[in-house]
Amino acid sequence: MKNKILFVCHGNICRSPMAEFVMKWLVDDAGCAERFEIASAATSTEEIGNPVYPPARRKLAEHGISCDGKRARQITPGDYRHYDRIIAMDQNNLRNLRRLLGEDVEGKISLLMDYTSRPGDVADPWYTGDFEATWQDVLEGCRGLLAAFSPTFE
Repeated sequence: MKNKILFVCHGNICRSPMAEFVMKWLVDDAGCAERFEIASAATSTEEIGNPVYPPARRKLAEHGISCDGKRARQITPGDYRHYDRIIAMDQNNLRNLRRLLGEDVEGKISLLMDYTSRPGDVADPWYTGDFEATWQDVLEGCRGLLAAFSPTFE
């Protein structure tokens, strides 16, 4: 049985695709990629069909991670049924997820930074311009998330 994870941010062109591809990279490096299904989506419709934002794509490429072919899409109610964990990047995403999906009756929704020693939001580089800070947050959050599945992945 696969662990199904969906990362979510506002537009699905910066933070959530960064998290998607970092997590895929980490599980591949840990030798357990076959145990996971990992994707990302947006809460908004603004960027649907657009590729990963170029500075985010470049930041991933700096670390040898490709996000080729990724296009923004919006989360659907079916995603709530399909995925085991829906990981939001900030409080605004959580509010929008509740609006789009209703109450989280199965306890699937959390924040990425909840899996670290410093819970909070992943800053949106669309506004901050600081893709390195976002990279650091995403990497730390994904490492913590992977460790939550098994302490042997730390």
